[in-house]
Amino acid sequence: MLVVIASDKFKGSLTGAQVASAVETGLGRKIPGLRTRVVPVADGGEGTLSAALETGFIARDLAVAGPTGEPVQGSIGLREGTAVVELATASGLDLLPGGTKDPLGATSFGTGELIAAALDAGAREIVLGVGGSACTDGGAGMIQALGARLLDASGAELPRGGGALADLASVDLGGLDPRIAGSAVVLAADVDNPLTGPNGAAAVFGPQKGASPQDVELLDAGLANFARVLGLALDPERVAAQAVAPGAGAAGGVGFAALAVLGATRRRGIDVVLELTGLERALEGADAVITGEGSLDSQSLEGKTPIGVAELAARHSVPVFAICGRTLLGADELKAAGFVHVVSLQELEPDVRRSMDNAEALVIQAAERIAPMLLGAADPSDLNTVVS
Repeated sequence: MLVVIASDKFKGSLTGAQVASAVETGLGRKIPGLRTRVVPVADGGEGTLSAALETGFIARDLAVAGPTGEPVQGSIGLREGTAVVELATASGLDLLPGGTKDPLGATSFGTGELIAAALDAGAREIVLGVGGSACTDGGAGMIQALGARLLDASGAELPRGGGALADLASVDLGGLDPRIAGSAVVLAADVDNPLTGPNGAAAVFGPQKGASPQDVELLDAGLANFARVLGLALDPERVAAQAVAPGAGAAGGVGFAALAVLGATRRRGIDVVLELTGLERALEGADAVITGEGSLDSQSLEGKTPIGVAELAARHSVPVFAICGRTLLGADELKAAGFVHVVSLQELEPDVRRSMDNAEALVIQAAERIAPMLLGAADPSDLNTVVS
């Protein structure tokens, strides 16, 4: 028997690699000699770079500007002319000094520096994984790092951060790195939000980054102004269309600048990562797949890791099991998503704090529960056992 293990991280508890190790331990206790094949996965956001590095990409580290300008240690992954750039490693919420949020001043400048480093290394295909950003600057900082100049009415350089975009009067793209035009950029994003409006970057994601209602209004107006002024420097109709395109609002609007300035093609993050890590090849000859993430919920159904894994496995007629920290989905939803059986750690340990603190041991227990089903000792088609 061969079982493929393809789990995302349990945020705040375990990395994807740690989840996979715990699953292997639990299965091994019940099925001695079981063959397993671990495939690192992520949804295009945090963890994408780690997944790429575990499958043969080579890391290159460099100092870049963090979300509030302080230097941080960034990293990119390189393999055969392709670079993986993960926004969260340069402009992520987890990098804020002291955890203090800066909704108006946080910038994506460091992400642009990572892209420049990828170009310096000879990459001509860049996979830009977005998610977990600290900024709502529309990607303005990213293109500033790549040579664009954002100017106010007096001709002075605009300060970094989304809060300054309301004062933007002109965009000079004359100094934009010319290598971008000869590169293919893939925007790996799992959200469909437009740049502005009630479903836009500021309104939906701004509060998570510390934005007050007044900040959200200011940021949204700034993003709208950024799109308008950038359109004057490029093509007003094309840029206006890109501002409402699915994924434009990803990572505080970084998706918009990637589409409009870098010429990116937007794809669902999980699909990009599964291609990079070779899950489809790994499914050959597999008897089952075990996937998972911290929370299986309505957002998961929009294209998070377990759903992407389940969709791919279904095309190869491989049954899929899942282990998660918690699930907010009903049995019918889980079955429709393609899961034979789901074990939630919250069922094993209802206290959230204890569950997170003991996640590794609980994942081992969850895998032990799944093991008999792999052997046919339980009937996984029984809907009453979809969630245990």
